[in-house]
Order: sequence, then structure tokens, then C-alpha cells
Amino acid sequence: MTFEEKPEGNGSLVDENQLDLGAKHQPNGKPGASGKAKLSARQEANAKCDLPRKSLNRYTWQEIQRHNQKTDQWLVINRKVYDVTGWADRHPGGRQVLHYYAGEDATDVFRAMHPDPDIAQLYLKPLLIGELAPEEPNQERNKNSRLVEDFQELQRTLETLNMFNANLGFFFLHLAQILILEALAWVIVWHFGSGWLITMFISFLLTVAQAQGSFLQHDMGHLSIFKKPKWNRLMQKFVTGHLKGLSSKWWNQRHSLHHVKTNIYPKDPDIDIGPLFVIGDLQPVEYGKNRIKFFDYEKQHLIFCLVSPFVIPVYFNLGSILEMCRRRHWEDIAWAISFYIRYFITFGPFCGIFGTMMLIYLVKILESVWIAYVTQMSHIPMKISKEENQDWFSSQVLATCNVEHSFFNDWFTGHLNFQIEHHLFPTMPRHNCHKVAPLVKSLCAKHGLLYVNKPMLKAFADILRALKKYGALWKEAYCTHPEI
Repeated sequence: MTFEEKPEGNGSLVDENQLDLGAKHQPNGKPGASGKAKLSARQEANAKCDLPRKSLNRYTWQEIQRHNQKTDQWLVINRKVYDVTGWADRHPGGRQVLHYYAGEDATDVFRAMHPDPDIAQLYLKPLLIGELAPEEPNQERNKNSRLVEDFQELQRTLETLNMFNANLGFFFLHLAQILILEALAWVIVWHFGSGWLITMFISFLLTVAQAQGSFLQHDMGHLSIFKKPKWNRLMQKFVTGHLKGLSSKWWNQRHSLHHVKTNIYPKDPDIDIGPLFVIGDLQPVEYGKNRIKFFDYEKQHLIFCLVSPFVIPVYFNLGSILEMCRRRHWEDIAWAISFYIRYFITFGPFCGIFGTMMLIYLVKILESVWIAYVTQMSHIPMKISKEENQDWFSSQVLATCNVEHSFFNDWFTGHLNFQIEHHLFPTMPRHNCHKVAPLVKSLCAKHGLLYVNKPMLKAFADILRALKKYGALWKEAYCTHPEI
């Protein structure tokens, strides 16, 4: 969940004026001054807090859990109870994110998703309606309180160790890599022409640039590079819009839902992909019992191989365009148009209009296979369930897995081979994930949670094995519930 400094309800993951989690990282946890944007936000929030408010009431968990409807949303952060119903439409991550945590303890997800919790806390103050009764535990009784405390201690330790501070040189080299590959492709076609062999070679160069651009905009979307979020947001618009032709706001909104409810069906949009695929242990059985058959899901592992090249050119492109037009995100539209203008200016004179369009979509098809396997290898084979209201640490560890650490694996996956650490600490710069991994693994061992780390090829194969397994569950349910 994310709160913004200047609420506009724009659907982005975090507002442009928020600060990165690693803004100052002083031992006392209070970030230092960061300019006029932060000052004005504090003044505005403090003005709101000056409004008269009734004395705090005390609530039990039983009372709080009743307020979990779209029109009545309470949540708990650090034992304080907030009524966020009126705030939901202004929430930059969308009202759905708040609804997903209504009636629950949101302390850890709030800390994970907010780069500067102090600013967000100022906006929470007008929404404060009470606190937990003294006899109530810090979180719901079904959660492991010792595990929650250990994880929060780990979070504080990592902040003290400056694990949320980015190495700007690291990210500059990644951006330079993308720009050099794009420029090299143009120089080659300018010098050698646009024959088939040359076209295939520059398509390879542009595919690498596009895939690495996806990983870089992902870092910017999580505000994990610059200390000032507005620079993260501006650079994300440049990379996502100008270098890739997609909407950053559309991506941010989807991705925030994925992070707060990872592998929770149907809340996580990344796994709610029926009727094309049925995944997990529950959805295939539901489809089978209800006699839902858009095709033979027993063969869906083969369908995945056929569909993966079209995820970006069809699903992402269409979804992005429709969202930009529906919400009238003119800035994102302008950035996306600049992507196509740039391609037609650089490659149009050599390839023609039709040839340039073919080049664009050939690159997107090749990139799509790369991104589909990298993003799905850590989630589809893992636990997929309906809402169980687990603690943040357990829910992320059980729903994600890692791929072995190596220079190539890190580069090829954009460090998404450390999905466990990334999901626990979304705003942590990716180059620090491998440093944190031993501490996370130790905490898993202490509390009896399986920390999954596997070779990359096995991770890719596990996608197909899992889809085949889910297809078999559908087949069994379909055959045992004949049509009446």
C-alpha cells in the first residue's frame, strides 16, 4: 500500500513526491531533509492533523476484522487503527490495494511498500480512529508473533547497514548498456544495410536492450535508485515510455497488486490468467467441477510455449494502450508515441514503414519469451492459494523462489533470481539482494520455512512441470464431474 504526498488518485505504485526507503537511513530511522517537496508535504499533512478529532477508542481484533468491505475499510499499522474508506479513491496504488488489507494488520506491507513511512504517517494521522486494546496482540492471533518480530528486527538491521542505499554507478552502467545497444543497432543497419542477416543480428541487439530496459524500469518503479522519487518516476517514464513504448502508470498499478498479495488467487493479477491457463491447486479444480473448458488444459504446458512470445506484443501492449486511453494518461501516451517516432526516424529510412513495424514486433516477440520465463519461474511452481491472511514474511517466502547466484544469472534475470529478497524488501536496490540472502535464509531456517534456491534451467523446466500438474488436476475434476 502506498500513500502519496499530493493525492491525485493516478493509480501509480507510489506517488512522485514520495521518498525512497533508503533516503537517509539514520540509525534512529528518521530520514533527513530532502527539499521543498518534502517540506510542503509535511506542512500540508500537519495542517490536516490540526483538525479536531475525538479521543482514541480501543478496539479488539474481532471488531476490526468486521470492517473489511469496500465501503468500510479499517486497517492496523503499528497497533494504530485507521479508517481508510474515504482515502481509498485517492490512494496512488488504487483502492483495491487498501481493500485487500481491510480488517487486517498492514504494518509490514506498509513498511515494505512505502519509501518514506514518516511522510505516509503524516497522512495517516487524519484517518486515525483508535488503537488496539492493551490486551490484544500486535497482529492477528493466527500469525506467528515471534516470526513477525524477528522479521521486523531484520528490517531494522538492514536499514542500519544501509542496504537500501543504491549504487548509482551500477544503474548508470545498465542504462548505458541499453543506449549503446540501441545505437549500435542503428550504426550497423546504417553501414551494412537492412538485409535479412543484418536484420536478425540487430534484432538480437535490440532484444537484449529491451529486456534489460524492462528490468531497469522495474527498479525505477520500486523507487530503488534515486533518493528523490521524482527522479525515479521521471526516469521510469523515459525507460518505459520512450525506450519501450509502454505506460509506466499501468505497469505500476498492476505490479503493486502483485506485490501485496503475491500468488493469492484471484487478487494477484499475475496469476489470475484464466481462462487461458488454470494454475494452483484450487483454480483447476474449480474449472473442472464447473465443466469449464476453453481448450484441453491438460496440454496447457505446451500452450505456454506457444503463447509466451505474444505476452508483450499483444497482452502488455494492448493492456497498456487501453489503460492510457481509458484513464487519459496524456503524459504516458506522449512518451509511448515518442518510442515509435524514434524507431521510424532511425530505422524507417532503411527498412521502410512496414519493415520498421515488423522489426519492432519481432523484437517484442523475442523479448516476450525472455521476460515470460524469467518472471514466471519464481511464482508458478510455488504455493498458489486463496487468501489465508498469513504474515508478510511467510506469505512472500512460500510464494517465491530464488535462482542460483552467478554473474550471468544476475544479468540475464535483472537480479530477479533473488525474488524472495525482492518481495520481502521491494525498495531494496537489486545489487544488495545477494548480500541480504544469507540473513533471510537463516531466518527461514529458524522458523522452519523452506527457502527454495534452484539452477536456472531447472527453474524454467519447473514452469512447464507445474502447468502440466495443474492441467492434470483440471482433467481429474472435469472427468469426475460429468455434465448432467
